[in-house]
Amino acid sequence: MRVVALAACVGAAFTVSFFMRDHVPPWTVAVCVVLFVAAFLLGRRMEPGWPIIMFAAAGLIEAVHLIVVGLAVALPWFLGRVAYQQAALAAAGVEATHLRERTRIAHEVHDTLGHELSLIALQAGALEMNLPAEHQAAAAQLRVAASDATERLADLVFLLRDGDPPAVVDLRDLVDRAVASGLQVEFTVEGRFPSVVERTVHRVVQEALTNAAKHAPKSLVVLKVTTADATTVVEASNDLGLRRGTGSRLGLIALRERVRIAGGTLRTSRDDGRFELVATLPHAGDS
Repeated sequence: MRVVALAACVGAAFTVSFFMRDHVPPWTVAVCVVLFVAAFLLGRRMEPGWPIIMFAAAGLIEAVHLIVVGLAVALPWFLGRVAYQQAALAAAGVEATHLRERTRIAHEVHDTLGHELSLIALQAGALEMNLPAEHQAAAAQLRVAASDATERLADLVFLLRDGDPPAVVDLRDLVDRAVASGLQVEFTVEGRFPSVVERTVHRVVQEALTNAAKHAPKSLVVLKVTTADATTVVEASNDLGLRRGTGSRLGLIALRERVRIAGGTLRTSRDDGRFELVATLPHAGDS
């Protein structure tokens, strides 16, 4: 239908041009204005193809006809195409901004709220073992609810999916909070890592503690951060035999992507009854 409408505009402009050979009647100007607006609107809604063929064919007619068709139809149609493309680019830019914001919020929620929920589940597990028998069921329900909330949060993060948290908590404070919640952690740092990998190191340590609190709350978590030769390596391991369920592994998927974006690699293994995680982060761009 739009091709037919454009063809009608071209035909109308061609017909009007016959009345503009010797002079320009006012009514022909009014018609050309209407054709100009119609062609512009069609240009905003049509893809190139038949219109280009029509305008090319117009080049075979006399100069006066070509000028009228060009100014009244071809020019506004091309202007409409440009306006459409500019609007599409602007919409794509807005959509990209929204997507970046959604993924930033998703990662921030996973990095903070997911960690806190795992610590709540760990504390509930400790209460379950230490409370009298008549109160253990309530503590068990709290632990299960916290674990389920963590899983649902992971699903939401997967639906939203890069951005960094606004601030980085000191690694020692992060580990101390996990220990205060009942997790056993052996933490060592060798060397000083630069700011270029600080956020990623923080994220790896946080994910390791979160996974241990969720799946192996009674296991000793061994954390080691080593910096040497322009590379920082984060190693984490905990007992595999005490893991509760398989988990969604969405946290590890997001972590692997974040490490990849930072130019590093992430390796995980489940051998000899231990879960091990090793992130290697080169100091690319460090000044």
